[in-house]
Amino acid sequence: MSTYTPKNILITGAAGFIASHVANRLVRSYPDYKIVVLDKLDYCSNLKNLNPSRSSPNFKFVKGDIGSADLVNYLLITESIDTIMHFAAQTHVDNSFGNSFEFTKNNIYGTHVLLEACKVTGQIRRFIHVSTDEVYGETDEDAVVGNHEASQLLPTNPYSATKAGAEMLVMAYGRSYGLPVITTRGNNVYGPNQFPEKLIPKFINLAMRGKPLPIHGDGSNVRSYLYCEDVAEAFEVVLHRGEVGHVYNIGTKKERRVIDVAKDLCKLFNKDPDASIQFVENRPFNDQRYFLDDQKLKNLGWSERTTWEEGLKKTMDWYISNPDWWGDVSGALLPHPRMLMMPGGVERGAEKDDSGSSECSGNPNQTRMVVPASKIGNPPNKSPYKFLIYGRTGWIGGLLGKLCEKQGIPYEYGRGRLQDRSQLLADIHAVKPTHVFNAAGVTGRPNVDWCESHKTETICTNVAGTLNLADVCKEHGLLMMNFATGCIFEYDAAHPEGSGIGFKEEDTPNFFGSFYSKTKAMVEELLKEYENVCTLRVRMPISSDLSNPRNFITKISRYNKVVNIPNSMTILDELLPISIEMAKRNLKGIWNFTNPGVVSHNEILEMYKKYINPDFTWANFTLEEQAKVIVAARSNNEMDASKLKKEFPELLPIKESLVKYVFEPNRKTAA
Repeated sequence: MSTYTPKNILITGAAGFIASHVANRLVRSYPDYKIVVLDKLDYCSNLKNLNPSRSSPNFKFVKGDIGSADLVNYLLITESIDTIMHFAAQTHVDNSFGNSFEFTKNNIYGTHVLLEACKVTGQIRRFIHVSTDEVYGETDEDAVVGNHEASQLLPTNPYSATKAGAEMLVMAYGRSYGLPVITTRGNNVYGPNQFPEKLIPKFINLAMRGKPLPIHGDGSNVRSYLYCEDVAEAFEVVLHRGEVGHVYNIGTKKERRVIDVAKDLCKLFNKDPDASIQFVENRPFNDQRYFLDDQKLKNLGWSERTTWEEGLKKTMDWYISNPDWWGDVSGALLPHPRMLMMPGGVERGAEKDDSGSSECSGNPNQTRMVVPASKIGNPPNKSPYKFLIYGRTGWIGGLLGKLCEKQGIPYEYGRGRLQDRSQLLADIHAVKPTHVFNAAGVTGRPNVDWCESHKTETICTNVAGTLNLADVCKEHGLLMMNFATGCIFEYDAAHPEGSGIGFKEEDTPNFFGSFYSKTKAMVEELLKEYENVCTLRVRMPISSDLSNPRNFITKISRYNKVVNIPNSMTILDELLPISIEMAKRNLKGIWNFTNPGVVSHNEILEMYKKYINPDFTWANFTLEEQAKVIVAARSNNEMDASKLKKEFPELLPIKESLVKYVFEPNRKTAA
């Protein structure tokens, strides 16, 4: 089976539901691909759907209409597009009965503009056209075999008719001009981020408001539902393994009546179906059943992963956690919504790119070239992020707040204690954060020796409190950025001092010389069970604030004697901004959060003498001598930072970072 590798992909309609999941998946999984997304930000689009991707270097958002021939040609040429994934469309059947010309304009004319641009530029290697199962029309109630890709197209409503018409254009351009086209036809899709005009998010939103669930007709209509992440994976497979000129059904054989969907949601909301379900007038024509044969796609290696129960619960939880995602949706929640009732054209979550050069803007109805917008005179941007930070009085927590202010990111400090679940829930409900940062914890004052005589307090915060916060965040679908420690390792035979062989993220902790380190190793192991946690192993943190008593340089410059051992360390001035970027990218798992390489105590103090105080002197003593003046042993190790360096290639080695971020800004000696 041959595979295709794209370089520069244009995804249309990517601020919408399905396309946003596909775009986020490709941006995340294929950093070598450039993903350009084009969306006019219609009523059912939301830039917040693309939040996981918007800070990624391989992602670019362009506001515009596929109906603008000049804009489409401009993008194909200037972005060297070789692949198009065409999702942009009007898709809601109810709306098509009331405003069918809009469907013809978007679904047929818009597709035609794209195809013509592909023909003119002559550079497209794949054109993936996203269609629907509804083009097949109604499936017989007693059919045991679904529609296959060669089945006749018999659309029964204005929406499906426009999608079938667009397919004919795609087929014609493939045959007449040799365009490398692939078409997909999919079942119903559900999951987070979907505009609540569709059945499942509509029912969830109505149930959240305590309102009845309206069912067209008697609710016996049968539909098949796929979870959004499974569908995104299907498009990933079609992109890389699909054959030019072929059609692929994206479907499932697990069917459900509409009334059964309503009853399942009533069960999740603990509502009485008889009291909650309301039967309303049917559509002008409502297909009884859609049923697909999806074997062809399965032969490419795709299969459905998410069960109905799991997907429905995830979807419900997301809408409960994000009640204001779409703003006012009252018009969409009516039994028979129409587009005139929708807040069309609202740029939900819109935020201009800082550079002012990567967005196109303007009236989507104008067929003219759209040029980069100027930064001058624009209103202040509204950040798509809001951080909830724990550890206000701590060093790292305080610095995070200052960074948020500098970057214009709204934030609030948590008021609750980590051990009190009710207080954490109150914080989340009050703040409504997009991400949670945990910089709270017990490290001991003035140092970790304190923990040896306060073990209960250390456990309560470092273990129980951290797990409590992780669990609350998981319950609300929130990523928790957890500042941990790398002081859970010590040099050993496999990682000898001076060898350059560092401990990796997957290595098992081997240092238990202090109670503090024991609690941190314990909670790190337990946090592996939480997929919503990003653990950042900080070591011997250093900042440019040389007056801060927690600063490693400040500490050792005040000691009478110091040991001289090379260690991995964390330059906060460089790495804390990276932690914010990691949150924006929704990175998870364990990360060694240190600069690459090691530096010894003596090397740091030599720099201190060179840049700060040429008269500074110090003396060394051995580990054995040190042990006589401390209560708990200290960790010494080298951490392998290659994983972090791969994600952030600009990350400086420890000695270069020390000079750039700490010593040069504080220089008191002549250069």
